[in-house]
Amino acid sequence: MHQLLSLSFWLRLEKWDQWLFIQLNSHFTNPFFDAVLPYFRNSAFWAPLYIFILIFIVINYGKKGLWWGIGFLCTVAIADLVGARVFKEGFERLRPCQDPAFFQYVRLLLKHCSGSYSFISNHAANHFGMATFVSITFFPVFKKWIFLFYLWAAFIGYAQIYVGVHYPLDVLGGAVVGSLAGLLTATIFTDKAGSFTLHK
Repeated sequence: MHQLLSLSFWLRLEKWDQWLFIQLNSHFTNPFFDAVLPYFRNSAFWAPLYIFILIFIVINYGKKGLWWGIGFLCTVAIADLVGARVFKEGFERLRPCQDPAFFQYVRLLLKHCSGSYSFISNHAANHFGMATFVSITFFPVFKKWIFLFYLWAAFIGYAQIYVGVHYPLDVLGGAVVGSLAGLLTATIFTDKAGSFTLHK
Protein backbone atom coordinates (compact mmCIF):
# COMPACT_ATOMS: atom_id res chain seq x y z
CA MET A 1 0.00 0.00 0.00
CA HIS A 2 2.81 2.37 0.95
CA GLN A 3 4.56 1.67 -2.36
CA LEU A 4 1.35 2.41 -4.28
CA LEU A 5 0.91 5.72 -2.49
CA SER A 6 4.55 6.61 -3.09
CA LEU A 7 4.26 5.71 -6.78
CA SER A 8 1.13 7.82 -7.06
CA PHE A 9 2.97 10.81 -5.58
CA TRP A 10 5.85 10.55 -8.07
CA LEU A 11 3.44 10.13 -10.97
CA ARG A 12 1.50 13.21 -9.88
CA LEU A 13 4.74 15.13 -9.51
CA GLU A 14 5.81 14.12 -13.02
CA LYS A 15 2.44 15.11 -14.48
CA TRP A 16 2.64 18.50 -12.76
CA ASP A 17 6.18 18.96 -14.04
CA GLN A 18 5.11 18.16 -17.59
CA TRP A 19 2.10 20.48 -17.33
CA LEU A 20 4.25 23.38 -16.13
CA PHE A 21 6.78 22.66 -18.88
CA ILE A 22 4.06 22.95 -21.52
CA GLN A 23 2.88 26.28 -20.07
CA LEU A 24 6.38 27.78 -20.10
CA ASN A 25 7.56 26.19 -23.35
CA SER A 26 4.47 26.53 -25.53
CA HIS A 27 1.95 28.96 -24.02
CA PHE A 28 3.79 31.83 -22.32
CA THR A 29 5.91 32.69 -25.34
CA ASN A 30 6.76 35.68 -27.49
CA PRO A 31 8.85 36.34 -30.63
CA PHE A 32 11.54 38.24 -28.71
CA PHE A 33 12.24 35.34 -26.32
CA ASP A 34 12.07 32.93 -29.25
CA ALA A 35 14.94 34.81 -30.88
CA VAL A 36 17.03 35.55 -27.77
CA LEU A 37 16.72 32.66 -25.31
CA PRO A 38 18.37 29.99 -27.50
CA TYR A 39 21.61 31.95 -27.04
CA PHE A 40 21.39 31.35 -23.28
CA ARG A 41 21.82 27.66 -24.02
CA ASN A 42 25.16 28.35 -25.72
CA SER A 43 28.16 28.80 -23.43
CA ALA A 44 29.85 30.96 -26.09
CA PHE A 45 27.24 33.61 -25.28
CA TRP A 46 27.96 34.02 -21.56
CA ALA A 47 31.44 32.48 -21.11
CA PRO A 48 33.27 35.73 -22.06
CA LEU A 49 31.53 37.48 -19.17
CA TYR A 50 32.85 34.96 -16.64
CA ILE A 51 36.33 35.05 -18.17
CA PHE A 52 36.34 38.84 -17.84
CA ILE A 53 35.23 38.59 -14.18
CA LEU A 54 38.00 36.08 -13.40
CA ILE A 55 40.68 38.21 -15.03
CA PHE A 56 39.38 41.37 -13.35
CA ILE A 57 39.41 39.79 -9.88
CA VAL A 58 42.89 38.28 -10.29
CA ILE A 59 44.37 41.55 -11.58
CA ASN A 60 42.77 43.69 -8.88
CA TYR A 61 43.12 41.42 -5.85
CA GLY A 62 46.41 39.66 -6.50
CA LYS A 63 47.01 36.41 -4.62
CA LYS A 64 43.62 36.54 -2.90
CA GLY A 65 42.02 37.06 -6.30
CA LEU A 66 43.89 34.06 -7.67
CA TRP A 67 42.57 31.86 -4.87
CA TRP A 68 39.11 33.27 -5.51
CA GLY A 69 39.44 32.29 -9.17
CA ILE A 70 40.39 28.77 -8.17
CA GLY A 71 37.38 28.61 -5.85
CA PHE A 72 35.14 29.92 -8.63
CA LEU A 73 36.33 27.23 -11.05
CA CYS A 74 36.06 24.54 -8.37
CA THR A 75 32.45 25.57 -7.80
CA VAL A 76 31.64 25.00 -11.47
CA ALA A 77 33.57 21.72 -11.54
CA ILE A 78 31.79 20.33 -8.46
CA ALA A 79 28.33 21.38 -9.65
CA ASP A 80 28.96 20.05 -13.14
CA LEU A 81 30.42 16.70 -12.06
CA VAL A 82 27.75 16.04 -9.45
CA GLY A 83 25.04 16.98 -11.93
CA ALA A 84 26.40 14.79 -14.71
CA ARG A 85 27.80 11.80 -12.82
CA VAL A 86 25.49 11.51 -9.83
CA PHE A 87 22.10 12.83 -10.96
CA LYS A 88 22.00 12.48 -14.74
CA GLU A 89 23.53 9.00 -14.72
CA GLY A 90 21.67 8.05 -11.56
CA PHE A 91 18.15 9.04 -12.65
CA GLU A 92 18.52 8.68 -16.44
CA ARG A 93 15.50 10.89 -17.06
CA LEU A 94 14.90 11.59 -20.74
CA ARG A 95 14.82 15.18 -21.85
CA PRO A 96 11.39 16.43 -22.95
CA CYS A 97 12.74 16.75 -26.49
CA GLN A 98 13.98 13.12 -26.39
CA ASP A 99 11.01 11.37 -24.80
CA PRO A 100 9.01 9.63 -27.55
CA ALA A 101 5.89 9.72 -25.36
CA PHE A 102 6.17 13.48 -24.75
CA PHE A 103 8.08 14.96 -27.68
CA GLN A 104 4.86 15.88 -29.50
CA TYR A 105 4.18 18.52 -26.82
CA VAL A 106 7.63 20.12 -27.10
CA ARG A 107 8.36 23.33 -28.97
CA LEU A 108 12.09 22.85 -29.59
CA LEU A 109 13.87 26.10 -30.47
CA LEU A 110 17.28 24.51 -31.04
CA LYS A 111 18.62 22.74 -34.11
CA HIS A 112 18.94 19.48 -32.17
CA CYS A 113 18.19 18.03 -28.74
CA SER A 114 21.15 17.33 -26.47
CA GLY A 115 22.05 13.67 -26.08
CA SER A 116 22.57 13.73 -22.31
CA TYR A 117 19.91 13.05 -19.69
CA SER A 118 17.60 15.68 -18.27
CA PHE A 119 17.72 15.62 -14.46
CA ILE A 120 19.37 17.78 -13.30
CA SER A 121 20.02 20.83 -15.48
CA ASN A 122 23.77 21.41 -15.41
CA HIS A 123 23.26 24.90 -16.76
CA ALA A 124 21.17 25.72 -13.70
CA ALA A 125 23.58 23.95 -11.35
CA ASN A 126 26.62 25.77 -12.71
CA HIS A 127 25.07 29.22 -12.71
CA PHE A 128 23.43 28.94 -9.30
CA GLY A 129 26.73 27.62 -7.99
CA MET A 130 28.56 30.64 -9.37
CA ALA A 131 25.84 33.00 -8.11
CA THR A 132 26.09 31.58 -4.59
CA PHE A 133 29.89 31.63 -4.54
CA VAL A 134 30.03 35.26 -5.75
CA SER A 135 27.20 36.35 -3.45
CA ILE A 136 28.87 35.00 -0.32
CA THR A 137 32.44 36.04 -1.08
CA PHE A 138 31.48 39.51 -2.33
CA PHE A 139 28.54 40.20 -0.05
CA PRO A 140 30.19 43.20 1.70
CA VAL A 141 30.71 44.78 -1.73
CA PHE A 142 27.38 44.13 -3.45
CA LYS A 143 25.03 43.72 -0.45
CA LYS A 144 21.46 44.47 -1.64
CA TRP A 145 22.44 43.88 -5.29
CA ILE A 146 23.24 40.23 -4.65
CA PHE A 147 19.82 39.26 -6.00
CA LEU A 148 21.00 40.21 -9.50
CA PHE A 149 23.35 37.21 -9.58
CA TYR A 150 20.48 34.88 -8.71
CA LEU A 151 18.20 36.62 -11.19
CA TRP A 152 20.77 35.94 -13.92
CA ALA A 153 21.06 32.28 -12.87
CA ALA A 154 17.27 31.92 -12.77
CA PHE A 155 16.99 33.40 -16.25
CA ILE A 156 19.56 30.93 -17.57
CA GLY A 157 17.54 28.12 -15.96
CA TYR A 158 14.26 29.45 -17.36
CA ALA A 159 15.80 29.53 -20.84
CA GLN A 160 16.45 25.77 -20.64
CA ILE A 161 12.72 25.17 -20.22
CA TYR A 162 11.70 27.75 -22.79
CA VAL A 163 13.85 26.27 -25.57
CA GLY A 164 12.55 22.75 -24.84
CA VAL A 165 15.51 20.85 -23.34
CA HIS A 166 14.64 20.68 -19.61
CA TYR A 167 11.66 20.28 -17.32
CA PRO A 168 11.06 22.77 -14.47
CA LEU A 169 12.09 20.20 -11.84
CA ASP A 170 15.37 19.69 -13.70
CA VAL A 171 16.09 23.38 -13.26
CA LEU A 172 14.94 23.42 -9.65
CA GLY A 173 17.13 20.41 -8.86
CA GLY A 174 20.07 22.06 -10.59
CA ALA A 175 19.52 25.25 -8.60
CA VAL A 176 19.64 23.33 -5.31
CA VAL A 177 22.73 21.31 -6.24
CA GLY A 178 24.54 24.35 -7.58
CA SER A 179 23.69 26.48 -4.56
CA LEU A 180 25.04 23.79 -2.24
CA ALA A 181 28.25 23.57 -4.28
CA GLY A 182 28.63 27.34 -4.13
CA LEU A 183 27.96 27.36 -0.41
CA LEU A 184 30.64 24.70 0.13
CA THR A 185 33.37 26.44 -1.85
CA ALA A 186 32.47 29.91 -0.57
CA THR A 187 32.57 28.68 3.03
CA ILE A 188 36.02 27.20 2.49
CA PHE A 189 37.25 30.35 0.76
CA THR A 190 35.93 32.82 3.36
CA ASP A 191 37.23 30.63 6.18
CA LYS A 192 40.75 30.75 4.70
CA ALA A 193 40.83 34.19 3.03
CA GLY A 194 37.79 36.13 4.26
CA SER A 195 35.19 37.99 2.20
CA PHE A 196 36.06 40.80 -0.18
CA THR A 197 35.45 44.41 0.86
CA LEU A 198 35.25 47.70 -0.96
CA HIS A 199 38.98 48.11 -0.33
CA LYS A 200 41.71 45.63 -1.20
